[in-house]
Amino acid sequence: MIKLNNLKPQPGSNSQRKRLGRGSGSGLGPTAGKGDKGQLQRSGGSVRLGFEGGQTPLYRRLAKRGFTNIHAKKHAVFNLADLETKLPSDIKELTLAVAKEMGLAKRDSDRLVVLGNGNITRGLKVKAHRVSDAAVEKIKSAGGSVEIVRI
Repeated sequence: MIKLNNLKPQPGSNSQRKRLGRGSGSGLGPTAGKGDKGQLQRSGGSVRLGFEGGQTPLYRRLAKRGFTNIHAKKHAVFNLADLETKLPSDIKELTLAVAKEMGLAKRDSDRLVVLGNGNITRGLKVKAHRVSDAAVEKIKSAGGSVEIVRI
């Protein structure tokens, strides 16, 4: 039975703090466990991330490669097979806004692209920024229509 007089913390949950510089018998005596002399013994003595003691650091020795195009457009790409399986049957029109709303396209997508891999069996009105020739042919044969949106 638990009583106030026999409560104690879990073993290992409480540990004593290191008392530095309290005599050689403590194990952390005169130099407080930091060794003799040198930068790391001194107050505030530490080196910045990546510093290699004055040698040219690795991040400066390696060549810089490539770049990030800040004007790149992000495309939401769908195949006809994706539209057949992922798009609910009550949706009659596919636009970028619909794809984002359904969670099929990422929120930061700028353009909608439809490719012709797979088949589609229902008439779907597609408003996309780019549609492949094969996809146009398959959508129209299924009774749908394609409109290219220009930005």
